[in-house]
Amino acid sequence: GIQAGETVLVLGSGGVSVVALQIAKLRGARVLAVTSSDAKAGKLLSLGADAVHNYKLDPAWDAWALAQTGGLGVDKVVEIGGPDTLNRSLAACRFGGHIALIGVLTGTSGEVQTVQILRKGIRLDGIYVGSRAMFAEMLEFFAAHELRPVIDSVHDLDHAADALRRIESGAHFGKIVVRL
Repeated sequence: GIQAGETVLVLGSGGVSVVALQIAKLRGARVLAVTSSDAKAGKLLSLGADAVHNYKLDPAWDAWALAQTGGLGVDKVVEIGGPDTLNRSLAACRFGGHIALIGVLTGTSGEVQTVQILRKGIRLDGIYVGSRAMFAEMLEFFAAHELRPVIDSVHDLDHAADALRRIESGAHFGKIVVRL
């Protein structure tokens, strides 16, 4: 549901966040990105991010996102962190905004300032796995726009443990593929 002219905030530079950036740009949105290194920031900018914030240098990325929108907040957040980042996403979101909770990298439970959801009228959707029809629609969109996913690395199934270690390291950029 991303519309041209909206501002989308993506957290991180893994596969979900990078493809969200690509889709948002194709839809005509302004994209703000948060990442852990200047090297990854450069890659996000090269993919079309309009502005990038390194949270290792300044953990207050919610305040940064608000400043980027003149204090209004972002229209949409692609939230992949979970309990340790959700409150910052709520703070960064505009009144009537939308947060798509897609990941729980920081765990599955924690304190959430639910009053922010109420005060700002934020829609919070949990997304785990879509339907087959949704997948087909996404593939059609990718084909129509010649969108190619960013692949960090490819590992044969016998080396799946290497793929997991790569994810765990946080050094990856884009998708990690395990070949069957």
